[in-house]
Amino acid sequence: MADGGFTKLPGGSVVVALTLPRPLGEGGVRVLVHAANRQRALTRLRNLGLRAVYLRGNTAPPTPDEVTAVLHHPDGVVWRTAPDRGGELWHPMAALLRPPAPAS
Repeated sequence: MADGGFTKLPGGSVVVALTLPRPLGEGGVRVLVHAANRQRALTRLRNLGLRAVYLRGNTAPPTPDEVTAVLHHPDGVVWRTAPDRGGELWHPMAALLRPPAPAS
């Protein structure tokens, strides 16, 4: 089960944060989604190919820095490795879902 949580913003929308196992590699990723409500945030992730994503409880809500990061991204969906490795930048969701480049 994913570790995560949500924060409701003053305008009524929410930011959902989930820590998931990395699909192509070792370790985990912290995914942030901005949407109108929790259900729509999870639907956005499912539409991107993360089918078995559920949010139960609010054990690890997004920090204020994470909320700022996702609100300033044009897609409203970002990720980075978890746990944070000292200043790693947030990546667009497409960078997580594409297969790794072949080694030359």
